[in-house]
Amino acid sequence: MIRTILLALMIAASCTSAFAQANYPNKPMRWIIPFAPGGGTDVIARPIAQKLGEVLGQSIIYDNRGGGGGFVAAEAVAKAAPDGYTMLVGSTNTHLFPTLLYDKLPFDPVKDFAPITNFVTVPNVLVAHPSFPAKNMRELVAYAKANPGKISWASSGNGSGGHLALVMFAQEVGTKVVHVPFKGAGPALTAMLSGDTHLLFANTGVFLAQIKSGKLRPLGVAWSTRLPVLPEVPTLNESGFANFESSSFYGLLAPAATPRPIIDKLYTELARIIKSPESVERLAGVGAIPVANTPEQFAEATRIEVAKWAKVTKENGIKADD
Repeated sequence: MIRTILLALMIAASCTSAFAQANYPNKPMRWIIPFAPGGGTDVIARPIAQKLGEVLGQSIIYDNRGGGGGFVAAEAVAKAAPDGYTMLVGSTNTHLFPTLLYDKLPFDPVKDFAPITNFVTVPNVLVAHPSFPAKNMRELVAYAKANPGKISWASSGNGSGGHLALVMFAQEVGTKVVHVPFKGAGPALTAMLSGDTHLLFANTGVFLAQIKSGKLRPLGVAWSTRLPVLPEVPTLNESGFANFESSSFYGLLAPAATPRPIIDKLYTELARIIKSPESVERLAGVGAIPVANTPEQFAEATRIEVAKWAKVTKENGIKADD
């Protein structure tokens, strides 16, 4: 008798779960963002969230939770119920560099999350203050070799994508530069505009307006092709740095154990939105390259990037700020 009752309860629970998944979503969803409002993540993800909410017929609450280098938001999602109603807009700060820079994390970037899709890749651009002598990469290389240790190179923090890119540049050129880390791209940009630092590697959206106004001089794009938003700026590959690529990604992840039907439904709708002509045009305007890969491709691409940058961090003994 007891066995029969337990079996009935298990069947009922299974039916309830299947019904919930088939009718997903039936209430508002929450996207947790690991940065303060108004940053590059918002520019990329907020319009996508709005469009997805319209398609699914449920609002998406956009929850900015800055702090801890992105760890506050990531940990919150890692510990959330895997029901498809709490998601993380992940990035290189939450799912790439933490595995390389920290010995202990409040979450596991692989085991605690189910990748859904990578929205975009945003290549880094190298910019200089207008007073800096070098006007292109060839002149920068010559100046760096002639003045080792005299170039001040800003970044958004120790171990950030921009920091690792400058380390890779210095290795290839065979010279030394002075790394000046800041707590975010905003303060680094302020230092650049004031002339306190010479160079900065960061996403296009960080300083596109300053490039257009002539307040900063672009030297090269760390990507395989030129960006439509900056067609006159050559790639580093064109300037003699073969296969030199540095970028950030922004994508959506769910807590581990989120049912696969929910993952598949979100991926299908997000891919359709991201690949639409409207989205492609909007994203290109901020220097972003649409991706919309499958959950498996998203996970594999992250694994490849970790292996690539692990070499740079290990060879140079790079660790995060204390």
